[in-house]
Amino acid sequence: MTPVSALEEARELLREFPVVDGHNDLPWALREQVRYDLDARDIGTDQAAHLHTDIPRLRAGGVGAQYWSVYVRADLPDPVPATLEQIDCVRQLIDRHPADLRAALTAADLEAARAEGRIASLMGAEGGHSIANSLGTLRALYALGVRYMTLTHNDNVDWADSATDEPGVGGLSAFGRAVVREMNREGMLVDLSHVAATTMRDALDTTSAPVVFSHSSSRAVCDHPRNIPDDVLERLPANGGVAMVTFVPKFVLQAAVDWTAAADENMREHGFHHLDTTAEAMKVHRAFEERYPRPVATVSTVADHLDHMREVAGVDHLGIGGDYDGTAFTPDGLDDVSGYPNLIAELLDRGWSKADLAKLTWQNSVRVLGAAEDVARDLQATRSPSNATIEELDGST
Repeated sequence: MTPVSALEEARELLREFPVVDGHNDLPWALREQVRYDLDARDIGTDQAAHLHTDIPRLRAGGVGAQYWSVYVRADLPDPVPATLEQIDCVRQLIDRHPADLRAALTAADLEAARAEGRIASLMGAEGGHSIANSLGTLRALYALGVRYMTLTHNDNVDWADSATDEPGVGGLSAFGRAVVREMNREGMLVDLSHVAATTMRDALDTTSAPVVFSHSSSRAVCDHPRNIPDDVLERLPANGGVAMVTFVPKFVLQAAVDWTAAADENMREHGFHHLDTTAEAMKVHRAFEERYPRPVATVSTVADHLDHMREVAGVDHLGIGGDYDGTAFTPDGLDDVSGYPNLIAELLDRGWSKADLAKLTWQNSVRVLGAAEDVARDLQATRSPSNATIEELDGST
């Protein structure tokens, strides 16, 4: 059990250098649960019965800035208006809670929010399907406040391979590289969570700005394709980017990876898709879980990833991206957004200095956004917006 003194020290540190969290799926949870009825899920009050996230628990967790994911499912018939609805949801949340949340577009906005004691609210699009193969749509999302885009979600897009799909274009296509260059020109961070390792490497070869992994952990510690290989982590110092460790048990605990694979196979053997959540399918799933209890990740599990990632990439290239309200299960001690002090206390116990923890929680993420702004300023002085199409660069899709 974490000593009280370590927790007190962690909370004190977070008061000065709060967490910039790279990924929270609250907007999608609000869509799915109540179709954006923000009275029915008032995050100004305790929502522990329904959500991982509300303002009281963000405060308790020492969160000073949050990238709200404006994720939409890739199989929606038209993802662009759905993404716009997600952006609108974030704007409504900020307008409803002006004493606690502040819209943020720049690194300077992050620092201003910290000085005011408000939670800087940024947006990140999760999945390149949100731009529908259009650089103009990409620029429009930036104009609406989106400050990173994950190049893929769980499925490939026409121009980039996902970590959890079969290889399509072998990393990034010519149009995919044009997307990265246009993101650089706009100042939108290139997010390499969810993408295949080939896509990670192609993006690092293409980008002129630092990249982020908004919610990914170490593949060497837990062998899951959603995690980052060491050779990619080794490239972050030269790139200047930040890898934000995630808490999802099946990405951080090898036993959970193996358990999930076995549970999925059990579903298929019984004639169900492994993601089927109908009553009949869940009965099969619960029976499996009763026979083979689900492995449980802990704060220490996540800290093991950070220790390794620090050794490979260096402390200047680490951050935190919990993926709250985007996962059904969370580690013990990191049950919701109030849990960040437990992780910081664990790292203090492992000998992390306060200076290094300030980089992890706040400084690295603020720096990388500012660096993307600097690159964009230089590029805009020398290069016009691109109107290239996927048909022109990749041929017919």
